[in-house]
Amino acid sequence: MITDEKVARINELARKSRTPGGLTEEEKAEQAALRREYVDAVKQSLEGHLEHTTVIRPDGTKQKLEKKK
Repeated sequence: MITDEKVARINELARKSRTPGGLTEEEKAEQAALRREYVDAVKQSLEGHLEHTTVIRPDGTKQKLEKKK
């Protein structure tokens, strides 16, 4: 799970990367890891929402979304 502190750190590193000094190699690696964690959390959240989504057809029938293979 991504915490507010991690999001703040992602934003801090993004701001620093736009400065003339830029990021150190260590900070670039940290930024990449935090971004990957954030993207994974968003994907997991979306999958959770889609698992509980039902489509209601015009004829009134209900159909749960199926996971793509």
